[in-house]
Amino acid sequence: MQDEKSPALEIRRLRKSFQRPAVDGLDLRVRAGEFYMLLGPNGAGKTTTLRMVSGLLRPDAGAISVFGTDALADPVAAKRVMGWLSDEPMIYDKLTPLEYLAFVGGLWNVESALAESRARELVGWLGLEAHAHERCEGFSRGMRQKVALAGALVHEPKLIILDEPLTGLDAGAARLVKNVLAQRVRAGNTVIMTTHILEIAERMADRIGVIAHGKLIAEGTLEDLRGQAGRGAASLEDLFLAMVEPGIAAE
Repeated sequence: MQDEKSPALEIRRLRKSFQRPAVDGLDLRVRAGEFYMLLGPNGAGKTTTLRMVSGLLRPDAGAISVFGTDALADPVAAKRVMGWLSDEPMIYDKLTPLEYLAFVGGLWNVESALAESRARELVGWLGLEAHAHERCEGFSRGMRQKVALAGALVHEPKLIILDEPLTGLDAGAARLVKNVLAQRVRAGNTVIMTTHILEIAERMADRIGVIAHGKLIAEGTLEDLRGQAGRGAASLEDLFLAMVEPGIAAE
């Protein structure tokens, strides 16, 4: 049973190695109802971490708790309150957006009339009305990403996990996606998102975690990070580079 007073996500001593450690004893705690940005350079362990949280990868060691549920002992219960969007949109090309959302809603045992209502609402929010009855096979990357996002949201998850969701989107599509996510946080949901677009993290995040070499090296609000770095007016880009690429930051 999910505990509403528990953190949305708590990770303890999480480890995963391939040829080398990708996630190395990571501890992370995300509060319910916040927009949390997980930042780091390529190869830092962000995607591996999120795939373990979503149940796509099994950790070598450690613990994952989602609203008080042990996600490793009871992955089905944890997944019921999670929505996951990868950096590569995965949808069924032969279905229309509405058909795809009905299919995904069925997988989550969402009653068909409710799934249809939510699907139409999401299609409207994401500007897909004109394409709602077209097969997805002809869609651009941006349109496919929006359909995949709708699929991640159709069962009304309390925890929404997104890995680089704005990659390849034009400015209009990116704004629509950001607006939908901001609305979900205002409604009380929790969003965890990775991005390389630091201006978006600076503008949207309640808190920011910086990961490098599989470890959390800094965390807090933008003001917290500025205080930790002793740089009171620095941009997030300057802070990030100072933490993970000090040679570049000094240039």
